[in-house]
Amino acid sequence: MKNFSARKLAAAAALIAIGASSGAAAQDTGLRPGWSFEIAPYVWLPSVSANLRYNVPSNFGGTADVKANADDYFANLNGALALAGTVRYDRFSLVTDIMYVSASAGSSRVQSVNLLDVGRDPISSRVDASGDSTLKTTLWTLAGGYTVASGTWGNVDVLAGFRYLGIDSTTDYNAAVTLVGPRGNAGPTFGGAGRLSGTDNIWNGIVGVRGRINIAESGFFVPYYLDLGAGDSNFTWQTFAGIGYQSGWAGVQIGWRYMSYDQGGSSVVQDMTMSGAYLAVNFSF
Repeated sequence: MKNFSARKLAAAAALIAIGASSGAAAQDTGLRPGWSFEIAPYVWLPSVSANLRYNVPSNFGGTADVKANADDYFANLNGALALAGTVRYDRFSLVTDIMYVSASAGSSRVQSVNLLDVGRDPISSRVDASGDSTLKTTLWTLAGGYTVASGTWGNVDVLAGFRYLGIDSTTDYNAAVTLVGPRGNAGPTFGGAGRLSGTDNIWNGIVGVRGRINIAESGFFVPYYLDLGAGDSNFTWQTFAGIGYQSGWAGVQIGWRYMSYDQGGSSVVQDMTMSGAYLAVNFSF
């Protein structure tokens, strides 16, 4: 599966490079010569959906699958920090984006457990109605870019780098379920009030395209971004687009950002999506 993902990643990189460079005919570059810098603090409050797999306490042995949803991140937000930056020299650029969010997902529930001496048993969502998960998430992207097309209309950059996802998750559950073995024998009781916890560190290589499209000479522009990746994940991708306004050294933009991870295997994060509006203020110098 990982080899297949690597081939898909290489093919995507080639298509992005070929498609973007087809527009790089001679034209006004629209680039500031020499060095330039941009820093952009931003706020992103996504809804989150994640399937988590925990190792259950040692007296059981096995795993538990948890479905966690945070539909309103703002209401359950414990803390957040987000910052993006770009260093550019002529057509070359270095892009970074780092975000830390701690938030609760109050609609969590244990979906099933897989204990060594019992096997896999589902758990009714009615039994585990009071589950609550806390997700501490760190996202870091670092990529090098090259401008393949630019002008007064905007620019197209291709990029390659990596993205790191760090997850520290805990799930508090309240259940009292006696699990039944494959021959109808009574198994251990998984329940009462308890806590499951786990951490995951996920590294992926990414390729992508980014830039902006200027709207006439009004100061308004449309920012866009897309990346695809693989590595520790079977597949991951991220995209955002919006509307912005730039006046001199300062600007603002608002839009929508979406990110997806497909993990599987024995990872704590089996799969996860994050989707929601963002607001950024950028300063150029």
